[in-house]
Amino acid sequence: MRALAQFILCRAKSDRIDAGLIAACTAHHDRPREAPDARLAPFADLLTFIEQTEEDIARLKVRLEHVCDAAVRRILTADIARLKQRRATTIAKLVSAIRKHDDLAHRLDLLASIIAARTGIAFLIRMPELGRLSREQAAALAGLAPFVHDSGKLKGERHIAGGRARLRKSVYAAALPGAFRWNKQLIALYQRLVAAGKPHKVALVACARKLVIYANTVLARGTPWTPSLAIV
Repeated sequence: MRALAQFILCRAKSDRIDAGLIAACTAHHDRPREAPDARLAPFADLLTFIEQTEEDIARLKVRLEHVCDAAVRRILTADIARLKQRRATTIAKLVSAIRKHDDLAHRLDLLASIIAARTGIAFLIRMPELGRLSREQAAALAGLAPFVHDSGKLKGERHIAGGRARLRKSVYAAALPGAFRWNKQLIALYQRLVAAGKPHKVALVACARKLVIYANTVLARGTPWTPSLAIV
């Protein structure tokens, strides 16, 4: 609001002036939005708990790499196993709760044709807009769209920015094995980009972005993923 006031050279400030600025700003920028799905809020809490458990597992694994004492290693190994069991149990509980709603269960089944249940849950909960977005909007919302930094003759590097950090982390974690083992299209994309001289991380971000596009496509079409969708 203050940026708008500075732009139109409005130095005065009062409740009445501020109200006018707020009305002008919202009239220009606000777009009608759908009300959030109230069913997703408790699911998001469980998903956050799963993500925090995964972060705890990762920390313990790093700690285990630097421990030589056998007794301490046994303790850390047992803690990791316990947290992995908790993660699996919580994921199963979350999937069961989601499947009580037919429409959410159908969306989850469509996502399961592309990715594992863990990442499908993240898509379902963290980006409920999927299926109603363009591919560019979906990539930007996930924080995986490369933004240009050009000015005149200067061609700056493209960087991803913003978006939903927790979702981006889940998608990136899925893209890593996907680009090396289980998805032929991602494997081909990764190899093509690396062969063209792109750094490893840039190629992986492109694979993560492609996963978002695939998910958006299957939800928009309402049909499971097939290799022919790789052209989108």
